[in-house]
Amino acid sequence: MDLEVQVFAASPRSQTQPFPERKKPLKQGWTSETRVPRDPCSPVVPRLDLGSLVDSDDEEQSVIPENPPTPASKYKLKYQQNKNEMKEEYKQNSQRTTEKTKPSITYQQFPRDNVDEKCIQDEEATEELTTLDRKALLQQGYADNPYNTVQRARKSDVEIVAAEKKKQVVAEQVMIDLLSRAVISDPEQNLNNEKQSARILQDPKMSPLRFRKRTLHETKIKTHSTLTENVLSSKLQFDGRIISRNGRDTCRELMGFFFTHDRSLTVYEYRQFGKNRTNVLPFIQKNIYSHQRGRRKGHQYQLSDFYTGANLTFLISDHPSLPESIKESTLLILRITNIDQIALNSLKTDSEDHVCDVTSQEASDRLLFKTVQDAVKAKLHQRAVRIMAGLGKYFKQLDKEGNGLLEKADFKHALQLFNLEVSEKDFESLWLILNANGSDKMDYGEFKRAIIGEMNEYRKSFVRKAFMNLDFGKTGSVSITDIRKCYCARKHPHVMAGHSTEEEIRSSFLETLKNACSQSNEVSYCEFEDYYEGLSIGIADDEDFANILRIPWGI
Repeated sequence: MDLEVQVFAASPRSQTQPFPERKKPLKQGWTSETRVPRDPCSPVVPRLDLGSLVDSDDEEQSVIPENPPTPASKYKLKYQQNKNEMKEEYKQNSQRTTEKTKPSITYQQFPRDNVDEKCIQDEEATEELTTLDRKALLQQGYADNPYNTVQRARKSDVEIVAAEKKKQVVAEQVMIDLLSRAVISDPEQNLNNEKQSARILQDPKMSPLRFRKRTLHETKIKTHSTLTENVLSSKLQFDGRIISRNGRDTCRELMGFFFTHDRSLTVYEYRQFGKNRTNVLPFIQKNIYSHQRGRRKGHQYQLSDFYTGANLTFLISDHPSLPESIKESTLLILRITNIDQIALNSLKTDSEDHVCDVTSQEASDRLLFKTVQDAVKAKLHQRAVRIMAGLGKYFKQLDKEGNGLLEKADFKHALQLFNLEVSEKDFESLWLILNANGSDKMDYGEFKRAIIGEMNEYRKSFVRKAFMNLDFGKTGSVSITDIRKCYCARKHPHVMAGHSTEEEIRSSFLETLKNACSQSNEVSYCEFEDYYEGLSIGIADDEDFANILRIPWGI
């Protein structure tokens, strides 16, 4: 009995049994040491010997023989093999460090009255390519990477089907609006009601029901002619976009129709909310319009005025229902981006009064534009991205009023500052053509397009598509954070070859893009377009330029 008490008292409290319900009484002769079985195979932890942690090289140094070998003799062979590679890598690292610490030219730092012109001109003359130029030219590497043909064909088929569906929806809505408006607005219904009301008795409650005045609505719209589906079927459909510095207006999806029976036209806007909800609204009401500027100012639009790249001008005052952002200007300029070529050829064949009245003055104007643009593009060469970005920022800085208009002296000063001078005769001729109304100011966006030129609508369609995929809120501007998330450099040739990492290519792109932006954390559509406008100058093939946008943006 005493033995049991001693053993129980000697047992430690910290030891808990895994199964307390199976606890058995202790037997006689057991002690606290006998309760815990010992594992005869358990490893024995040796005592820590810090001396054994010394490196083998240190051991050799601690015990010095009589004839010690030369240090690092066992690495001589490996050093000789990698000597050249180590030198080249050291040279590249030194060059990168120098480029990072080297200041780049940013024209936004110079206000209008305090621009160090001599410093900029000397920098341009002494150094042909800056760090920003080299980083911008990295984007041209995507042109050498062929796009997946199968994936490209699949995406093209899907895009064609979606585009045709949009056109069909808009065309049906246009026909419904025009045909239903003609019937509902029939003025004869009011005349018939007036005749019937003359026969109404003095007490309308006592008169028969058939003599009472019953009209669905009252209308003051008078139709000049009765429209039918056959009459409206003779039409030309085209896609358009607004030429504006407002990114929200520029990305509007517009579709227009030109009707040959009376040479009238109308423009509708296609809106999509989510995946299933769409809306089609009239943007320009159906009417007969004429040119509002240029050599053909005052002439009515005809079939020869519709082609890809043509501009349609409208007076803002004639369209009070336009958005407020568009009413800031006096003219609305629509650029035709795509056209139904089959319908155009058919209408040209059937049309008897089709006369191509391109005058000799218009032909000479186009020749002058081409000559000046070729000379300016030759000066841009590989500096186009930086110059286009800097020129846009410089014009925006000079625009103190914010209306997009600058004086003639400002344009001359800007061309000299960026080494894009043209002869005095060509400059005056361009000014007279672009400023036909005799004003002392001109829109600097229009001047830049005229003096430098612009990419074709096929290339711009990819730029707009990439930006619209980034602009989730349809605000006309995109944050740098969203661009960093969406830009993919995995298929860049330098990344695939192992010469650069994805982050290096992405950082190079963002650095050159930020140089074109007036705000450090936001990119507008015009700035996004200016970047790729400069990149487009050095690329001759349209498909190569398309790959530059397809691969990193996944479009």
